[in-house]
Amino acid sequence: MNKRFVVIDLETTGHSPKQGDKIIQFAAVVIENGLIVDRFSSFLNPELPIPPFIEQLTHINDDMVKDAPLFKEIAPKVLQLMKDSYFVAHNVAFDLSFLQDELHNHGYDTLYNSPIDTVELARILLPTIDGYKLNQLADCLSITHDNPHQADSDAEVTAQILLMLIEKMKQLPLTTLKQLYSLSLHLKSEIGELIEDVIEEKQQLIEENSDFVFLHGLAIRKMENEKEETKEIPFTYKEFSKQKHEHFNSILTNFEDRKEQWQMMDLVDEAFSSHEHALIEAGTGTGKTLAYLIPAAMYAVKERKQVVVSTHTISLQQQLIEKDLTLASKLLSFPLSAVVLKGREHYISVRKFLHLLKERENNYDAILTKAKILVWLTETTTGDIDEINLPSGGKLFWDRINEANPSQVDVRNPWIHHSYYERARARAKRAHIIVTNHRLLLMDVLSNQSLLPHYDHVIIDEAHHFEEIASEELGVHLDYFSIHTLLTRIGSLQTKGLLIDVHKVMSKYHHTKPLERINDMIGQLHAECNDLFRLIHSYVLKKGNKPAVDIGRLSYRYHTKAEQGSHWSAILELASRVRFLLRDFLHMIRSEQAGIEANLGSFKKEEQAIFHEFFTVCHMFEDVDHRLYKLLFESEENEVMWFEIEPKGAANATFLYSQPVSVADQLADLFFAKKQTVILTSATLTVHHSFDYVINELGLYDFQPLQLSVQSPFSYEKQAKVFIPSDFPAINSVSVEEYSALLAESILDVASITNGKMLVLFTSYDMLKQTYSYMKELNDLEEFVLLGQGVTTRNRNRLIKDFTQFDKAILLGTNSFWEGIDIPGEKLSALMIVRLPFSPPEQPFVAAKVERLKNNGQNAFIDYSLPQAIIKFKQGFGRLIRSRKDRGVVYIFDNRVTSTTYGKYFLMSLPQVDIKEKAFHETLDDLQTWWKDISIDH
Repeated sequence: MNKRFVVIDLETTGHSPKQGDKIIQFAAVVIENGLIVDRFSSFLNPELPIPPFIEQLTHINDDMVKDAPLFKEIAPKVLQLMKDSYFVAHNVAFDLSFLQDELHNHGYDTLYNSPIDTVELARILLPTIDGYKLNQLADCLSITHDNPHQADSDAEVTAQILLMLIEKMKQLPLTTLKQLYSLSLHLKSEIGELIEDVIEEKQQLIEENSDFVFLHGLAIRKMENEKEETKEIPFTYKEFSKQKHEHFNSILTNFEDRKEQWQMMDLVDEAFSSHEHALIEAGTGTGKTLAYLIPAAMYAVKERKQVVVSTHTISLQQQLIEKDLTLASKLLSFPLSAVVLKGREHYISVRKFLHLLKERENNYDAILTKAKILVWLTETTTGDIDEINLPSGGKLFWDRINEANPSQVDVRNPWIHHSYYERARARAKRAHIIVTNHRLLLMDVLSNQSLLPHYDHVIIDEAHHFEEIASEELGVHLDYFSIHTLLTRIGSLQTKGLLIDVHKVMSKYHHTKPLERINDMIGQLHAECNDLFRLIHSYVLKKGNKPAVDIGRLSYRYHTKAEQGSHWSAILELASRVRFLLRDFLHMIRSEQAGIEANLGSFKKEEQAIFHEFFTVCHMFEDVDHRLYKLLFESEENEVMWFEIEPKGAANATFLYSQPVSVADQLADLFFAKKQTVILTSATLTVHHSFDYVINELGLYDFQPLQLSVQSPFSYEKQAKVFIPSDFPAINSVSVEEYSALLAESILDVASITNGKMLVLFTSYDMLKQTYSYMKELNDLEEFVLLGQGVTTRNRNRLIKDFTQFDKAILLGTNSFWEGIDIPGEKLSALMIVRLPFSPPEQPFVAAKVERLKNNGQNAFIDYSLPQAIIKFKQGFGRLIRSRKDRGVVYIFDNRVTSTTYGKYFLMSLPQVDIKEKAFHETLDDLQTWWKDISIDH
């Protein structure tokens, strides 16, 4: 590609030139004919102090720039570099705006170079990577990045990324490039010019496309025909067990002998052999995935029966498929087939995508999503959404192109041969191990939908979530946004949507009158549903409680037969009107559908597809009608119902829930009684060294499951220290303001020793906000980067990424940070537990659970609140030490852990670790000494 690119990177004193921020470092890398031919960089004197936050991020300080040139001194050089070149940058709008502003300030003309944004280019050409920050791309592409956030290093890396992305573009099929070019006209940078050049080059070559199949101008990665291997196992489990050290040593170079792993492996084999259920608590680091996979795989192959492995998180599914199952196969020395199987909505429909690809789009996220999918289809063998990193607005587009609700067209040629969902199901029927998620597993069991192939043996990992997911799956929920989304997809005759597409088809046949009536009904449904959810919203504002752990949400537990007053009557009256309107709408839809289907042969295939999508979306309102009735007009003895609202959000941001208070009986009858072996495992299943709590919650009391609890092999006595400040006030003895102020000081005192790298776990969002505010004042020199869930952002993944990016960061989190996050190594050195994680008693589900237990003559605190809090406490503690190399300190500020009779159970739940209770200033002295010692060891 005979083009000149100048890759620019700037370091600045802040984010806005309009607010006086200045450039402190300029760097440029020049590329010609695909080679780096020149480099230029310079520090710049901004004539103002560099903020501590920027100094920490860039490691550029005032001394480094005080003798550097001013921007006006290098401006001629910059302009000379930019002549007849593309302006390339990672997030080009930022660098270009700063540079333009500086040039204007010194009397120079605007730059008119075509901009290329490597962020935008990477998002399209690398659709499956986790993130598009410069360091993430460098890691993904194996590019050495010596000094992140210094302009010369960043520009060098960006230049290498650009060259690699151009090479990637050249590998794409010509038909994909042409599709991308048509979309590129609506992108933010001039990527289309690059694509056009590559197209010209490829058109001059004879392209071999043996890796792809082509379908109506769409290139798709060719699927290999999978051969089913039926190999005999060369040994029994007992024989393998006798030689297990040899097997592991031959495959694993740094093999660590863990007796806990062998204990678990033996019990899993026993459960499969004797057709019993089992509960296994396996501490962090025991190697539990291999411990259950090896006996499960041997049983599956030997007995020719499939074993299902169910997880709660996508990350564990990926780890199982990409790492653990491959390793298990090597250790066992025979081929092991495994497949991930998810619900239809996870898989792309090639037919639907092709149809929408032709639609004109003005929405940037939809255009970007189309471009990413075009590239992804040349790579994917699964068609699974979880592979692709969609933009924030891409989810709405995905809802229109996934395999959910297939039509008659989808089960015909050629589409059935290109169905990723059907391929996954076919692979699942042949696989030894089927990996799935708790939700799909429970949908399969509880609704008899036959979503999974028949199986009798299942391993449930992350089992501490199983009861919660079962309760959600057996419950019902509804919110305004989901209804609004359906109505928006249908659209109207005045706006974009399915209705106008149907109208265009029907206008050929002069049959549009019914569509005008449907259009009127859609308008009425919009208005009536909006009014209904607004009315419920105001009802909750009057009556609701604010749960401590839910960020900004109010909740109100209601009883359909006990609510009274004119406001409630108005809600029911409006809900009845919505239901009558829905039934009239559905009656009309059925009538129109019957007429169209009677003459389906007279319509083109494209027109049939439009009808199918339209009627499919319309029929989704049957479910809305059912849910409305269930949530507002029905009442079950074992169910709890509640509303939630976002008081600072839209006036119709309202959520309705109904869930069973206990799922024990349903799980016992519908799941455990029908399976030969169910193994439930997690790092946190026991309370007071007993499985009684989880046995009762899951309905396992009649099954007498095998039980095993193995501790983590980590040396917590050497790796961790726990401090309980004895002079910290009881949380209810002072105001929230006073407690938060003292907590803020204490956090920063500990952070000054550990250099930040701290996670602070709250149970109250209000206290988190106040503590964050006080810390912001105390941290006026910005020594630490402060991150607060719901304050800086609500996005958990974004918070974790930002936390790991900075050396001296403090992250304040609530409910979702107590578990399921894995911050590696030295990035996390201190954990602070503000309060013991009891669920707020005013939360609707908790209140209903407590009532039920009391009515049954049980002690709700001992039988429910305490066990639940201990399990969550163990999960929170588990965030700190994730490997043998980790070191860290835990502070527990809630004095109930030592001042109450039940507090000892929290401490007893921890592994063998050094626990010290003393005055806070004394803990700092101890910590200072210990921290020096472990720093020397490292």
